[in-house]
Amino acid sequence: MEGELIDNITPLIITYNEEANLPRVLSKLSWAKRIVIIDSGSTDETIQLASRIPQVQVVRRTFDTFAQQCNYGLSQITTDWVLSLDADYVLSDALVEELRTIRSNDAVGYRAGFIYSIFGRSLKGTIYPPRVVLYRKDLARYEDEGHGHRVRLAGAIEKLRQPIFHDDRKSLTRWFASQQSYAIQEADFLLAPGSPTMRWTDRMRRLACSTAAG
Repeated sequence: MEGELIDNITPLIITYNEEANLPRVLSKLSWAKRIVIIDSGSTDETIQLASRIPQVQVVRRTFDTFAQQCNYGLSQITTDWVLSLDADYVLSDALVEELRTIRSNDAVGYRAGFIYSIFGRSLKGTIYPPRVVLYRKDLARYEDEGHGHRVRLAGAIEKLRQPIFHDDRKSLTRWFASQQSYAIQEADFLLAPGSPTMRWTDRMRRLACSTAAG
């Protein structure tokens, strides 16, 4: 592939009742020729907000797991590269400029770090781990893991210099309920019989979880 990578990227977003977040993530994607949203049955204004952006295509699919939603999303993309985003992610202006500078190389994916924000105010520190957000579509496959999901890639993964802001603007009541549910699912994953492919960070979290459970 020759030329600018950004011309061959399609953003992919999974949504469910994201009216509080979606306009902000979309505001940083005006460079994209096409944006694919896989909606899991939103009952708020998510679909209406998305339809205001001409390059957005919304596909509705009943939710089963995060990984399956993402894998279905990959099947809807025609470009070589995918930019996988949650609806509460916001690209920094510096990251958009960085995407414009990337040229073809041997990398199959790029990992981004995050700045965690609460209602627009960035925290000084975060435990939110770096995540592979940009990758070659044909080499990617998602697997469910704990309360979330992880993309599997075979090949070199590089790190983007600039961050993504993680800023969920949904109500605190919903946020606390989600965190409680996520914590239970994550504990189930960490306390299950160990997998040889478990990352060292997961093994450390498993040790802490086991200590707390004991």
